[in-house]
Amino acid sequence: MNEEIALSREVTAIQIPSGDSITLPAGTPVVVTQTLGGTYTVATSAGLARISSDDTDALGIDLEAKKEKAAEDEAMANASLEEQIWHQMKQVYDPEIPVDIVNLGLVYDCAIDDSDPEAVKVHVKMTLTAPGCGMGPVIAADAQARIMTLDNIENAEVEVVWEPAWNQDMISEEGKMKLGMM
Repeated sequence: MNEEIALSREVTAIQIPSGDSITLPAGTPVVVTQTLGGTYTVATSAGLARISSDDTDALGIDLEAKKEKAAEDEAMANASLEEQIWHQMKQVYDPEIPVDIVNLGLVYDCAIDDSDPEAVKVHVKMTLTAPGCGMGPVIAADAQARIMTLDNIENAEVEVVWEPAWNQDMISEEGKMKLGMM
């Protein structure tokens, strides 16, 4: 990390903190500042942007991490559906904070309707660290997309709520350790 990389091809990215989609042309110099949850936060001359794991080849990044992630997901296959859902949400990160949304204390509730095991519905209530965060819809969409990757999930709704207001006391001990707060 912190080495300048020239993108080998054009990449669609999400601008931080606005959440707007932007195109970074081939040859754009970027510096990877964070690699979490399968996405890459990069610093560009125009500010921060988030690049999807689908575009790691443009960054010239070794895909070994993807293989490790696949092995971890395989190990989760024998876990309960609820554990699998929480595991998926732990793969979602605010691009400006190196802690997943679960350990950051942003997920308030996860309701699972598995009355039809072939068509499970999930409803998640989450918040953001700040009401004006432009990345909110992107983070919520990431959580929804991760949950939808699980078998038999028919629908996953991720609702952003503001009550109770988030504060640092909601960060888990694991999260506080990662942030150097302990």
